[in-house]
Amino acid sequence: MNYVPVPGLPLVDDRTPPVLVLRGPVTRDGVSGPSDALRALLDGGDGGQGDGIVVCDVGGLGPPGLAAVDLLARLQLLARRTGGRIRLRDPDPALRSLLDLVGLRFEVEGQPEQREPAPGVEEAVEPGDPAA
Repeated sequence: MNYVPVPGLPLVDDRTPPVLVLRGPVTRDGVSGPSDALRALLDGGDGGQGDGIVVCDVGGLGPPGLAAVDLLARLQLLARRTGGRIRLRDPDPALRSLLDLVGLRFEVEGQPEQREPAPGVEEAVEPGDPAA
């Protein structure tokens, strides 16, 4: 098999998702502002070309709590209803733990997506494991 190099620079995907910066402290009444901003970004109001992905910068949310979890769940629901999704940027480890605790899974910027294992791959079972 021969490979003929193409002259010029390689093709690069120049589309970057728009960013929604969330600031704290989060209150249960403060959901409408970020929801409206997310809706505008998903509709393409900023000119971004992120294929329905909006990056939510959550580094400034402050200490995580249930109000922050509620906000992120509502934003994810809104994004899913419009055919998009959100990706978190710079989440506090405590926020990620809290999201895991309540069963919410979010993409985190800079981490590979978690996928199902390939078919036919089995986990190893140690001898004496009660599940065996």
